[in-house]
Amino acid sequence: MSPVAAQYQRAVVLHGPKDLRLEERVSWPPAHNHAQVAVQSTGLCGSDLHYYLDGRNGDFALQAPFVLGHEAAGVVTAVGTGVKNLFPGQRVAIEAGIMCKACNYCKAGRYNLCKDMRFASSAKTFPHLDGTLQDRMNHPAHVIHPLPDHCSFEQAALAEPLSVLIHAARRANLAADQRVLVFGVGAIGILACALANAYGASQVVAVDINQARLDFAKSNGFASQIHCLPMADKPKTTDEQLRRAKDNASATLSKFNEPDGFDVVFECTGAEPCIQMSIHTAVAGGKVMLIGMGSRNVMLPLSAAALREVDIHGSFRYANTYPEALKLLGSGKLRNIEKLITHRVPLEDTARAFELLSRGKDEDGNMVIKVVIGPSSS
Repeated sequence: MSPVAAQYQRAVVLHGPKDLRLEERVSWPPAHNHAQVAVQSTGLCGSDLHYYLDGRNGDFALQAPFVLGHEAAGVVTAVGTGVKNLFPGQRVAIEAGIMCKACNYCKAGRYNLCKDMRFASSAKTFPHLDGTLQDRMNHPAHVIHPLPDHCSFEQAALAEPLSVLIHAARRANLAADQRVLVFGVGAIGILACALANAYGASQVVAVDINQARLDFAKSNGFASQIHCLPMADKPKTTDEQLRRAKDNASATLSKFNEPDGFDVVFECTGAEPCIQMSIHTAVAGGKVMLIGMGSRNVMLPLSAAALREVDIHGSFRYANTYPEALKLLGSGKLRNIEKLITHRVPLEDTARAFELLSRGKDEDGNMVIKVVIGPSSS
């Protein structure tokens, strides 16, 4: 009997800052309780961009070449032994995190806090776990989710960032008829607006320093009102910084004719001034959700939060959100959500995709919000 010839596939491998290489690799069959997925769409996000530009994302530095990408969907091509919930030909979304399922956090349903979590395309653990910028990917079946009939691969690639917002919304107890303010209208901020609208918020407004992105948010119905923060020199003292944040918050509330503040504030920038403003723009008894990752150490006006019982919640990744995310994406309730995807490129042009995301504009001057990598063109 002649040996079975090895099958090969292509992967985009990061070797260092701005050092992406299209490589040919052996395509192995899926192991026990794993499935193989032919990746059809991968959305790029901020953490991917940090790895591409700097070879690190915060404290997590590249220690060996690995594959980026974790917002993905595709088609099951094979299943390993023990897999009962998936079958070849099935359209699916890939949840990138692999939890231990044994620790107290996992048992309590908070697996996003699992200390032994391995996350595809993150350099936190070593050996690194390759992400989805490859033709095919083997992944545990229990974190692969079937798509609804009316959910496209591109929409399903949004399930990962949408899950971040669903998790935050659950922590905020977001409900119908609440008033919502969103700081930052990048991809995450737009999804925050879309989700708040889908949940029946009575008012959704957005704040940013980028007028073009704000105009996009309003013209596509994600936010009913927008406010562009004025650019200014960096404050010389902490007192000046905190005073400016309060003054800017007051001007923002006046702009929206909401002097008492908003029920829920989604802070999606990670910028210290916006985090400070978020406390002042929340209504007494309201909630601030810290979603954006940016400033590591922030000076907060805690007395302003404590005296008005403003709850400040951290929010990290997500847990048990994919079914709801995919259902929403296939339902049509996230109006105009497909417009979030502004650019599409094939796998072999991934380096160009990262450059587009880095610049924020394409060669024709068009705004870049979300770039999706498709399969190889060959």
